[in-house]
Amino acid sequence: MKVASEAPGELSVVPPGEPEVEGRGRRMPWWGWALLALVVVAGVWAVRARSRPEDPAAAFQTARVEPRRITSKVTATGTLSALVTVQVGSQVSGRILELNVDFNSPVKKGQVIARIDPQLFQAAVERARANLVAARANVTKARVEAENARKQAERSRALRDKQFIAQADLDTAEATAESARAQVSAAEGQLAQAQAAVSEADVNLRYTTIVSPTDGIVISRSVDVGQTVAASLQAPTLFTIAEDLRKMQVNTSVAEADVGRLQDGMRATFTVDAWPGERFHGTIRQIRNAATTVQNVVTYDAIIDVANPDLKLKPGMTANVTIVTAQKDDVLAVPNAALRFKPAVPEGAPPPGGAPGARPAPPVEDGSRTLYVLRQEHPGPVPARVHTGLTDGSYTEVTGEVSEGDTVVTGQAASAAAAGGAGNAPPGAGGRMPMRRGPGPF
Repeated sequence: MKVASEAPGELSVVPPGEPEVEGRGRRMPWWGWALLALVVVAGVWAVRARSRPEDPAAAFQTARVEPRRITSKVTATGTLSALVTVQVGSQVSGRILELNVDFNSPVKKGQVIARIDPQLFQAAVERARANLVAARANVTKARVEAENARKQAERSRALRDKQFIAQADLDTAEATAESARAQVSAAEGQLAQAQAAVSEADVNLRYTTIVSPTDGIVISRSVDVGQTVAASLQAPTLFTIAEDLRKMQVNTSVAEADVGRLQDGMRATFTVDAWPGERFHGTIRQIRNAATTVQNVVTYDAIIDVANPDLKLKPGMTANVTIVTAQKDDVLAVPNAALRFKPAVPEGAPPPGGAPGARPAPPVEDGSRTLYVLRQEHPGPVPARVHTGLTDGSYTEVTGEVSEGDTVVTGQAASAAAAGGAGNAPPGAGGRMPMRRGPGPF
């Protein structure tokens, strides 16, 4: 075959064996024949690739049905604290005169831990005692006057019997006697008030001495010597004392979706950032019924008792808690993605495991689930009914129409045809064959 030029800018092919005519063209070079053969091979390969049947399993993501250990867990976060934490405050106002303990100081019940300047309170006690003395004197005076008025009334009554005084004078004497007796009662009341004032002043004076209400350790101190505390509407906190740091608790917030799986007495494990890699153990003591709502999220407090013999755990640490609610060994399990998978069925195509034009079977009202299995005797995924059991969030226990070793579908793989395209065609396919121009005119 030869390439001839019939007009300027045009090429023509001369079949082999024909004589080359001057001015009609020249023979095609060897590289042109090689390129033409390459285009033919690429076309044949593309046709065969499109007509080749695909492996059904290659179109899906799959997993095996295998026996596994399934552990159901509830996770939560909480804060460590002592079983009993007491905030020690002041019921009186004044200047801090002395502090006898500091952070981490061990204390005993009744131990003096601070003092408030008592001068003003001592003066108040003395003033109250002076008022008490005056009140007692007033009671004595009132009683004397009442006795004198009683005697005057008796004499007036005797004189009236003898008609020596008028009835009006007798009435006046008796009224004076009654008034004197009332004055005695009033004076006695003032005496009781004075005694109560003395008692109050004594109590306030004793409150200037701050003592520990329990055995424990001081975990915080909020005042310094010379600082003035004001106890007006509420008692200011001076110290926080933890009763026993060898026995602690974790206050966790459990979501309402998980609280139904928890019970008192369940074992719990947790970790803290201060001791990475070490697990601590505890027991649920109480699940409180009081709900906490934050931004429409409802949680419940679960209190976990924790032993702390080595004092590694400190109040305020954040605990990442894990509570095992159930566990089963060697049960058939599938990935949760297999229970969520639904094959895409083109319109007019038969559903998986069914005849053309058939509809998928209606859901069964027995709590069962449908997953899809690949079997050798079927070209596509076959639906299988299973009952689900325990789940750990990734795998779920299943029983029913599956056996160990079955292949279940977990997802749809990307189509190989979609991955191809015109951009993947061999060079020169579908385009003009490159030709090198000869030296002659075209």
